[in-house]
Amino acid sequence: MPRVKRSIQSAITIDGFSLLWNLHREQQLSTEDGWKGLAIHVKVAEGVRRELHLEYPAYVKEQRGIKFTAPPRPTILAAKVEAHIRQAMADGWDPDSRGKPFIYELDELPS
Repeated sequence: MPRVKRSIQSAITIDGFSLLWNLHREQQLSTEDGWKGLAIHVKVAEGVRRELHLEYPAYVKEQRGIKFTAPPRPTILAAKVEAHIRQAMADGWDPDSRGKPFIYELDELPS
């Protein structure tokens, strides 16, 4: 039986933008892409604007020939997510623009 996805979300204001973020995907094994890490989606609270997808790396550990993610469900700190959103804004994401989601890959977990 699969685990139930955690419902983690928060509302924040950064540089005058009211933003909502939520956990979109836990770490998982994909048949096409291999291990995929945690993903958090960020959107502007009001109106339809360009979304931000924060993509985190999967941390895979091997024990006795079996691969699994470690930690299986990392703690998500709102302060870290906010820092990553600010980092994405500095690297080009404009919450007021329109278009395809801005995919921002990170090297560290939000914990």
